Amino acid sequence: MADERAKKIKLMLFDVDGVMTDGTIFLFPAPGGASGGDTHEHREKMAGKGGFGIAGGDVVEAKGFNAHDGAGFSLARLGGLKTGLITKRISETVALRARDLKIEYVYQGQQEKASAFYEILEKEGLTPEQVCYVGDDVIDLPVMRLCGLAIAVKNSRPEVLREAHYVTPHEGGHGAVRDAIEYVLRAQGTLERVIDEYIGGARVDPDAARVAEK
Repeated sequence: MADERAKKIKLMLFDVDGVMTDGTIFLFPAPGGASGGDTHEHREKMAGKGGFGIAGGDVVEAKGFNAHDGAGFSLARLGGLKTGLITKRISETVALRARDLKIEYVYQGQQEKASAFYEILEKEGLTPEQVCYVGDDVIDLPVMRLCGLAIAVKNSRPEVLREAHYVTPHEGGHGAVRDAIEYVLRAQGTLERVIDEYIGGARVDPDAARVAEK
């Protein structure tokens, strides 16, 4: 059962486009020929291979992220779960979001995601059974077949949905990451405690609140 698999998870890895986002990619002219930050050299190296990102300093690639998913990463951290991203495209927007959310592992430009998966396992000293991967497209299948818990977002490709242990109630970019994180924390029996810690232990007793109103 998926719940039993979720109980073993110590690390959650995510695809980006279509999982953390709805898959939309915005390309804007860069004001003044901005360099594109730390990912510029990486994108230049992969230029011409297709699908890795726009090379050059005259274009900015932007993505939209969901605030609920951002809070989900905070819940994961409070629950003792480490997190990481494995994505084919190379974008400074992703690097910025990862730094903002304190995501431990960020692997961009990954055509063969299994290599990054094994490298992260070695760094963490984990077995595949202790890792969850969340994906949406066929490029994610190799890692989903290797990990202990494979999660597909609701609007994944049919091939991905067929091989997932769990499918999120929400679509990618619309709370699917939060669904996946809460599913694992709930299975591990830590979700309520983590939410209390996240909001500062401020959960109100409904009976006490009614008494106070009188």
